[in-house]
Amino acid sequence: MKILFTGGGTGGHVFPIVAIAREIRRIYPKKNLEFYYIGPKDDFGSIFLSQEDFIIKTIISGKIRRYFDWQNIIDILFKIPVGIIQSFFFLLKLRPHLVFSKGGSGSFLITLSAKILRIPVFIHESDIVPGLSNQKTSKWARKIFTSFEKTEYFDPRKTTLTGNPIRKDILDGDKEKAVEIFNLTLSRPVLLIMGGSQGAEAINDFVLLILKNLLDYYEVIHITGAANIKQIKAEAEVVKEGDDDKYYHPFGFLDEERLKHAYQAADLIVSRSGSGSIFEIAAVGKPSILIPLPSSAGDHQVKNAYAYANTKAAMVIEQENLTPHFFMENLQLLFLHPERLKEMSRAALDFAKPLAARAIAREILEFLMLE
Repeated sequence: MKILFTGGGTGGHVFPIVAIAREIRRIYPKKNLEFYYIGPKDDFGSIFLSQEDFIIKTIISGKIRRYFDWQNIIDILFKIPVGIIQSFFFLLKLRPHLVFSKGGSGSFLITLSAKILRIPVFIHESDIVPGLSNQKTSKWARKIFTSFEKTEYFDPRKTTLTGNPIRKDILDGDKEKAVEIFNLTLSRPVLLIMGGSQGAEAINDFVLLILKNLLDYYEVIHITGAANIKQIKAEAEVVKEGDDDKYYHPFGFLDEERLKHAYQAADLIVSRSGSGSIFEIAAVGKPSILIPLPSSAGDHQVKNAYAYANTKAAMVIEQENLTPHFFMENLQLLFLHPERLKEMSRAALDFAKPLAARAIAREILEFLMLE
């Protein structure tokens, strides 16, 4: 039984694929099961997927930008045609029983080839506003899974609301273990600040701007992104004073084992509003402040953030409003009203769909058993 996955290379695409693959193996532990992944070359995705025993193939992939760019000409005339040919012959050789797409750069070339070869296609959309690849693929996809109730564009007759798949193990964190891993004092409320799998430069810069003020009141676990950690540590040294060191814990990246403990230790999470982050925050039942990425395609992070905040689980501060006084005032107001934080936690758990990966895995296996 061959299942081929495809998607972009960010954590928002890769982690749900990992979650679904794990659930398929839990439900169907037989050895006649092979997972493949085809997409643009990406070291981040390759590391995580290879650990899950995926057979990984790469293709050349262009990108159709929704604005004028000379690179569009190269991509449309050269990269995309080459990618389609590569995808077609990979699929012709592998003959997978099903293609599952998370959307993103390069995935459309795979799903188009699957259509030509009459291979069934399932897709999952993380965001309220579907990406261009999933919009196109939805026309011939057999099943469409969505994260948010009011996801735009798709044919409701083929659409099932599941939530965004999260890695089940992320729920197994332990606060005492977090104290050991992060050397926490727990003498102040703990903030977990993160900008997505690649980090977020604007959030990092803002944290440095308010760091001294933050450390007067809070203990901070700060996920900077692997590429930014050295610079952030160096700049933080200039800002910190006295015993601030014991309250500031910067990390470039937290693997699954450490992240689950960080989630449990956090009293509040500050994050971008990619769907993966929102659904993990919800599943661990933590109050949050969301700072949407302003340049996200179709403004999807802004729409994700407000859809989640409408449940009263989070507060949204758009990046253009992210000033030290406004942020600190709202943060401190939340901690002055612990009942509000509890309400946000309850709302987060009510919104969470921790069984999304299992639901999708079951649908995939049921379809394949009937074929």
